[in-house]
Amino acid sequence: MKKTIITIVAFVALAATSCKKDYTCECVKTGPNGSSSETTNTGKMKLDEARAKCNDGDKSETVLGSSYTTDCSLK
Repeated sequence: MKKTIITIVAFVALAATSCKKDYTCECVKTGPNGSSSETTNTGKMKLDEARAKCNDGDKSETVLGSSYTTDCSLK
């Protein structure tokens, strides 16, 4: 009986962590004149999918001799 309860609790915990949820991605763009941030909603997806989508916004670029970096992370 005890093993059955432990198995059920473990299954419920695993199922809860793999549910699709809404996540918020915050991107901070830094350049020569300071920084600005932008927040977007990823929509309903799993954590690893949301993290990958958010990280797609990371970039570094040079425009007219000025360097800009964008760093995105889930909040």
